[in-house]
Amino acid sequence: MARTAPARRRAGASQKPAAPKVGFVSLGCPKALVDSERILTQLRAEGYETTPTYDAADVVVVNTCGFIDDAVAESLDAIGEAMAENGKVVVTGCLGAGPKSSIVREKFPDLLSISGPQDYVSVMNAVHAAVPPAHDPFFDLLPPQGIKLTPKHYAYLKISEGCNHKCSFCIIPSMRGKLASRPVGEVLLEAEKLVKSGVQELLVISQDTSAYGADLKYAKGRWRDQEYETRLLGLCNGLSELGAWVRLHYVYPYPHVDQIMPLMAERKVLPYLDVPFQHASPKVLKAMKRPAAAEDTLERIHAWRKICPDLTIRSTFIVGFPGETEKDFELLLDWLDEAQLDRVGCFRYSPVDGATANALPGQVPDEVKEERYHRFMEKQQAISAAKLQDKIGQTIEVLVDEIHDDAASVGRSWADAPEIDGKVYIKGLGTSGKLKAMPGQRIKVKVVDADDYDLFATLA
Repeated sequence: MARTAPARRRAGASQKPAAPKVGFVSLGCPKALVDSERILTQLRAEGYETTPTYDAADVVVVNTCGFIDDAVAESLDAIGEAMAENGKVVVTGCLGAGPKSSIVREKFPDLLSISGPQDYVSVMNAVHAAVPPAHDPFFDLLPPQGIKLTPKHYAYLKISEGCNHKCSFCIIPSMRGKLASRPVGEVLLEAEKLVKSGVQELLVISQDTSAYGADLKYAKGRWRDQEYETRLLGLCNGLSELGAWVRLHYVYPYPHVDQIMPLMAERKVLPYLDVPFQHASPKVLKAMKRPAAAEDTLERIHAWRKICPDLTIRSTFIVGFPGETEKDFELLLDWLDEAQLDRVGCFRYSPVDGATANALPGQVPDEVKEERYHRFMEKQQAISAAKLQDKIGQTIEVLVDEIHDDAASVGRSWADAPEIDGKVYIKGLGTSGKLKAMPGQRIKVKVVDADDYDLFATLA
């Protein structure tokens, strides 16, 4: 029923045949994945089981994504498939909020329920109405870390909901609301439970990780009998005590991020930043209404690398934004040359229902967007390839993701986030014999080759 691709994951089946069964389809970004995990945790706590087939499910929950047109189409396809195969369907997530929810209601009038992101109560009420729980209070159904849809050795750690920015191409605030940070003690306790359960890598996520705690006025919290501020630095200091890899995503380039660099230089958190720059032209950034648009991002990158020379920076960019001229695009290419980012993704601008950018003048023709996209990726591909060539001969630490006896096993270096960055292919590593390992182990390897995006290595 549910695929195991990054956008759609399948929950495993339980062992209690008498329990009511729920089919679950999870779509979208890591933040939506965490919402799915919370719903599944609540379902398991109340005695429900998950099933991988529509036929066996008493009800199906579809957690949707509605950010861009392709995501809307995928979500509608998933809902349609669930309705055709099962008929009892609960829809939640970003497509269930804002103006796009009317599309869902019109297309599927017989849905049991439609709710927006983070609305766990509505989802559970709809499931209860469709199939009441059969909870066994004498049976421990819930692991301490909750239900996870990621492999056992890494997990997403969501530190806040919502966003206070008003980027002209984005409707996330209308779907997920304003910034609502989780208290630092609560986050650190969750992280501790995850690590105790075997998680080796914590991926910190939110809409704006740099803004963490601003809405709570950076209130202090306690964990392990120590006090930490609810802000990015306090969180990182606490997470560094757990001995796991800590990877920061969606970090805006504000000045206070400089305070994290010494922790990265000392490897207390991974020297890795996911910074959504989106563009380099001041004119385009102003039209996008991007936070930190006035910041000199090149100066900030140089300052970060001065403190932490091994820093890996990944980012995403949009080409073909309304009003983007050839001069603006050339400025972006020049910026890439200077910034020398390690990992980069690029999107061709597409209108999003409800976004203010739709009304901007100077819409860029699709053929121009396509041409600029390919020029951008060609430029970045050369930068990435050169950076990986420099790693040949180095000995690096790798977190093992997959073991294959008949092919190269797969891992990731600290410079690679799961599913979005490159991989390290390790020869001679298997489940048996002299050189054996298991997913979730951290091992040392020697890099012997590289292509545009991946490394090839042998055991050190």
